[in-house]
Amino acid sequence: MNYKTVYQGASAEIVEKKSRFIADVFPVSSAEEATEYLEKVKKQYWDARHHCWAYVIGVENVQERCSDDGEPSGTAGKPILEVIRGQGLHNVLIVVTRYFGGTLLGTGGLVRAYTAASREGLSHSKIITRIYGFKLKISTDYTGLGKIQYLLAQKNIPLLDTAYTDSVDITALVSQEEEKHITKEIIEGTNGKSQIQKEGECWYAVVEGEVVFE
Repeated sequence: MNYKTVYQGASAEIVEKKSRFIADVFPVSSAEEATEYLEKVKKQYWDARHHCWAYVIGVENVQERCSDDGEPSGTAGKPILEVIRGQGLHNVLIVVTRYFGGTLLGTGGLVRAYTAASREGLSHSKIITRIYGFKLKISTDYTGLGKIQYLLAQKNIPLLDTAYTDSVDITALVSQEEEKHITKEIIEGTNGKSQIQKEGECWYAVVEGEVVFE
């Protein structure tokens, strides 16, 4: 049960027939948070004609909303929403602000412009995969340590802590999908001399080699 989301939003701009389309991308976790960001954008670009937007919030019970904000129906909010859907993103808001350049773009031109602006905003954002998994505490003697370290490294499993006493206690993050398989491999690889227990569930991601929690 993993999902893609925006870790760091960004702002990007395209120009189409002298109309400026400024896309602002935000990670959000609720409709209220999305509204707050929308209001900030409206204040920042207070003299713009349109602030069109869309969001997808939630992973299982997904909320989707969009607004054309005065543009012809279906030419702005829905194209923005389709970009979010197309990239499989959750918990993200995109606001595209338009400064009219004096030339009408037509419905097709507007759809293309709002789509392009949204993609440009996302291309400048940092997108990550959040993973649902468990913190595993793995206890072993020193003879089993090398085998476990090799196995975890081979599968790029993040380590949170390693404590060395009479035995070795390793705390690792394992996805829900991998947990049973990893547990089995560790037990078999150490001839049953390892003890493994779950120490909690969490959402996590690996960003530039660092573990970040939701």
